[in-house]
Amino acid sequence: MAGKLAYERYYWFHEQIKCNKHPNSKLLAEEFEISQKTAQRDIEFMRDRIGAPLEYSHADRGYYYTDKGYELPPIWLNESELVAFILAKRLATAIPDRNLKDSLNKFINKLSSRLSDKVGFNLDDIQDKISLKNIEYYSVDESLFRKVVNALFTKRSLAIQYYSPHKDERTNRKIIPLHLLDYMGNWHLISFCSLKKGLRNFALSRIEECNYIDEKISLPNDLPPIKTYIRKTFGIFHGGKNQEVSLKFSPKTSRAVKEQIWHKQQKIKELKDGSIILNVPVAYFTEIKREILKYGAEVEVLKPLRLKKEIIEEIKKMKKIYQ
Repeated sequence: MAGKLAYERYYWFHEQIKCNKHPNSKLLAEEFEISQKTAQRDIEFMRDRIGAPLEYSHADRGYYYTDKGYELPPIWLNESELVAFILAKRLATAIPDRNLKDSLNKFINKLSSRLSDKVGFNLDDIQDKISLKNIEYYSVDESLFRKVVNALFTKRSLAIQYYSPHKDERTNRKIIPLHLLDYMGNWHLISFCSLKKGLRNFALSRIEECNYIDEKISLPNDLPPIKTYIRKTFGIFHGGKNQEVSLKFSPKTSRAVKEQIWHKQQKIKELKDGSIILNVPVAYFTEIKREILKYGAEVEVLKPLRLKKEIIEEIKKMKKIYQ
């Protein structure tokens, strides 16, 4: 809050100079009811830290700019905000659009060159100390991503050709993009689909054609909130009616499992031998089956019985392959 109040004083002082009023520390102190010493420190901060071309005129008893075209920095960031912004840049490596990433890099570099000597550390070092790597993600065409983002931000409708690998079919859809989601490294476009007359999730990697359309598509009034849709569609807690899944993990892998958040309503019970029992609410088995098989013999399905039978059937199929 103090930083914002200080910026208000800098901005007032700046505007006074732009209006050729030659402000000084006394006028600044009176305007904001601060001491004249604090006001003078503000002026020195503008000159020495922000780089404002301030010069004192004895004839006018106030300050002026030696460069009349000077403007205050458009973005005012404190140290922690600047670090957060740099971190966001590193996390943005997941964006499949080089142009957007290059633009972000240029913007960060402008801030870095102006502020790196004022925050007490080298901003460039952050980029060498933090990185992001995704695995098992699907590639997305850069031009497609850019078109989708532009349609999302400008509220334009799209005509797409979408491939569904489960049905091995292509369909033509007219959609209104509503939300872009990066889920475990894969990009999904949540949209209203005029064909299905409801919210649908489109994986960007499966959109084969994409074009803007001028056709006006009306959204229904009873459309559920996007966050509600995402909660019900993505993750182990997924979709319809829930049932509790109970898994027993061996002592060998229990610590790694405890480090994960499978679901916000998960419950973990630790046993004397070091193993754990994890209980999570699940609607569909597809995703959790992949997690169970990933742990191999280090996990046992305790319930429900139907999930246990599905895992047994999968193991039998695998056994036939490796006989």
